[in-house]
Amino acid sequence: MFDDRLRTAKDTLLRPFVRSALVARLSPSTVTVAGLLVGLGAAGAAAGAYWIIATVLWLVNRLLDGLDGALARATDRRTDSGGYVDIVADFVVYAAVPIGIAVGLAGALAWASVAVYLGACYVNAASWMYLSAVIEKRGAAGGAATSVVMPRGIVEGFETILAYVVALLFPYYSPHVFFGLGALVLLTAVRRVVWWLRR
Repeated sequence: MFDDRLRTAKDTLLRPFVRSALVARLSPSTVTVAGLLVGLGAAGAAAGAYWIIATVLWLVNRLLDGLDGALARATDRRTDSGGYVDIVADFVVYAAVPIGIAVGLAGALAWASVAVYLGACYVNAASWMYLSAVIEKRGAAGGAATSVVMPRGIVEGFETILAYVVALLFPYYSPHVFFGLGALVLLTAVRRVVWWLRR
């Protein structure tokens, strides 16, 4: 919901990192792969019930995910392949962390909430990816800031980051987080379908 408004602020905050000699030499895809590995580390730490470590690794993953795009834009190294790898890496981590939490809690309620949430994400992904392809096909992308047009939704990156932090810091409340997040994600998908039908 807030991603568009926060993207400029994020790029401003990351600018000193992007301009540093060390980061500027890296390719955006290298940062993406590093973020993927850190994100999988967060899922592994959650599976082992190392909640604080998992939270820190999750936040580092999100930092690296923001850094790869900011680096690509700042150094004019945006590519379709880079955007593709980035979105696949995001989906892997977004799925792995809740599964890690469910493994760490080892309870039926945790697994049920994660199943509901990931099921909602599956439906939502179909709703926005196809819509994104149609928008681009019709030339209505309008200079999107990201490599893939993402029609706005109730739950986007910012909301997901906060929800995962809460779920990791307070794991025994994570079923409530994932049931609630799943409902909002499904509502986002319905909203996009309604938006499409009206047009």
